[in-house]
Amino acid sequence: MLSSSVTPNEKRKAFRAGLASGRIQRFPGAFTPLTAPLIQQLGFEGAYISGAVMSAELGLPDIGLTTLTEVAERGRQISRMTDLPTLIDADTGFGEAMNVARAVHELEDAGVAGLHLEDQVNPKRCGHLDGKEVVSLDKAVQRIAAAASARRDSDLVIMARTDIRGVGASGEAGLEAAKDRAKALEAAGADAIFPEAMASLEEFAAIRDAVDVPILANMTEFGKSALFTHQQLEDVGVNIAIHPVSLLRIAMGAIERELRLLKETGTLDGAVERMQTRARLYELNDYAAYNAFDEGVFNFDVPTGTSE
Repeated sequence: MLSSSVTPNEKRKAFRAGLASGRIQRFPGAFTPLTAPLIQQLGFEGAYISGAVMSAELGLPDIGLTTLTEVAERGRQISRMTDLPTLIDADTGFGEAMNVARAVHELEDAGVAGLHLEDQVNPKRCGHLDGKEVVSLDKAVQRIAAAASARRDSDLVIMARTDIRGVGASGEAGLEAAKDRAKALEAAGADAIFPEAMASLEEFAAIRDAVDVPILANMTEFGKSALFTHQQLEDVGVNIAIHPVSLLRIAMGAIERELRLLKETGTLDGAVERMQTRARLYELNDYAAYNAFDEGVFNFDVPTGTSE
């Protein structure tokens, strides 16, 4: 009720244990707090909190316009709703090294289990778009070093994302640059590496061979990477797969379809069978626990049928 009883430190330890388990950790993107308990109930290992989704929900493009306050608050809202570890997108750290340090403190206080920082310049852009630019190696390393030194809980996972694979080079040259930068970010203190926009399973395997820390695969739709299965990724040594925008895309696709139906027919009667029932919504919101806590607050029966 109200929030998870699992402490942030316990979630961070669980995240680290999962990354070291040899089994791929599956983190769908929780685009609202209500999706976090659903992800947990269906048996996933964690929930991802996407910067692209936060931007989209505000009607903004994914170019670094969200603020630390907005990101931390969303991280807190989602993390409190699940016993699972959460990994949050911290973009470029919201400024220079001191801003990165403050971001770590704010996100740590929000209860996330891990965060990732990228090496793009500002204004940044979606990692699967062309025309990206990255900062110098020195600045990229400085961001990760600042984050690692700023954390107060040593179990907080600091992940380094590099976008250099798709910047100014192609083929082997781009992959070699990604391998070199991944090694440098690991040496700077990164607990894990997020190589963005890998072109094949072989490229993920190459990054796996280049570093000793866990690596992440971004399985975003309509991107540069094919949508490999979890088993395929695990077979080449990937430790965690995120599906950052998937639930938002599914939801918005359904919303648009049913709004068209409403406009055309004047009723949503034909869509009811496709909707989440009232009973299922109340189950995810844990109404029964509120009833047990205070019958004066919650004093009505929760519908259990499939028609509400």
